Amino acid sequence: MGLNRLQKRILIILILLCLITPVGILLPMFFNAGDAWGEWSAQTIKDLTGYVPEGLAKYSEVWKAPLTDYTLNSGDNSIVHQSGFYIVSGIIGATITYILMLIISRIIVRNEK
Repeated sequence: MGLNRLQKRILIILILLCLITPVGILLPMFFNAGDAWGEWSAQTIKDLTGYVPEGLAKYSEVWKAPLTDYTLNSGDNSIVHQSGFYIVSGIIGATITYILMLIISRIIVRNEK
């Protein structure tokens, strides 16, 4: 199954996004910002603002990430290790998303016929 021009562009963009995912852990190091942007725990929010928003307190424990902290080995905290697992996590997420969109688009096309 060949990819058309648009699909190739989307695939290239997804690959590039996967490769730049370590920026989320590198920038906070350069700016001494602690956690990566948007990856704050309820405790971090409380420490920064003095309170935890009601929705965050209520739903923060509902979802547990399959690759907690984007790694399989929490003992090795080197930047190379963390960056590698960020990229692997990005590839896994992009692949799952691509497969789901492919399945959904085939179902839609089949129903239109």
